[in-house]
Amino acid sequence: MAEIIQRDGTWAFDGSTVRITPGLHRSVPLFRQTYGEITVPLEAVSGIVYEPERKRGRLRLRLREGADPLLQATGGRLPDAADPYRLTIDIDRTGVAEYVAEEIRHALLLDQIPKEPAKAFLLAGPPVPVSVRSSDGTISFDGAQVRIDWADTSDRVKRATGPRIIAVGDLVQVEWLPNSGYEDGFLRFVTRETVFSKLPPEKDPFALDLWGSARRDLLTALVAAAVTARLPHPSLRAGEHVDRPPQLTASAAGPVPATVPPQADHHDVLLRRLRELGELHRDGVLTDEEFAATKAAVLRGF
Repeated sequence: MAEIIQRDGTWAFDGSTVRITPGLHRSVPLFRQTYGEITVPLEAVSGIVYEPERKRGRLRLRLREGADPLLQATGGRLPDAADPYRLTIDIDRTGVAEYVAEEIRHALLLDQIPKEPAKAFLLAGPPVPVSVRSSDGTISFDGAQVRIDWADTSDRVKRATGPRIIAVGDLVQVEWLPNSGYEDGFLRFVTRETVFSKLPPEKDPFALDLWGSARRDLLTALVAAAVTARLPHPSLRAGEHVDRPPQLTASAAGPVPATVPPQADHHDVLLRRLRELGELHRDGVLTDEEFAATKAAVLRGF
């Protein structure tokens, strides 16, 4: 067993897996503490490096492309401090860090682990159900469908369409970008019907606009990773997944209830939302393109 314990976290290697446990110190980012312990199988690792600095160093675990749904979903855009595969090392523990790195390198060589991209996810991703409250609303995922409940501060277009529910079977991909500085981020769910949508994240009813606390909004990457883990692996041709088994899709107005409300109730809700959209369009809040796209989304939901 090769192990290093730091305030930033603990890495332990038993010859077949690297167990990464985040530290409990307040300096450890909320994202890593929330993500929790990660078990990385050796076959998912492409390499490890120790980067010495004057006051402290870093261990960095490199994973094979396509092995981890978290890295696939975030595309390398996680801030360094939130990266779970990076460990800050005190200068007096340099020798231990180098020993851990050497043990992992030796095991990679011994087991002849390939470095080319993986053809399947080798890590499970975040457990479900998972729910995160962001600046634009609350995003939840139960393993089968995504639900977005808009915040009071969300754009009127989004609030007019009501809660958004998307079945995993309808998804093509997940797009995620963190907010940083003066630039907003977003979490967008791309379906077969919205793949060519040009709506900006603040008006897109299939996207969360991330503009608030970067520390809190970063947690949306947990949902992005959990959903990505349940989509077809990117190495597979899209054509191989055209005939996926049908899945129950909840309406855009909410999950399918145990007792179906009277049809008249659905009709009243539909008319009310269409009236709201019409008013936004007449007031100039929505362009013609935005009105048409949002109206289509509401009609599809009903």
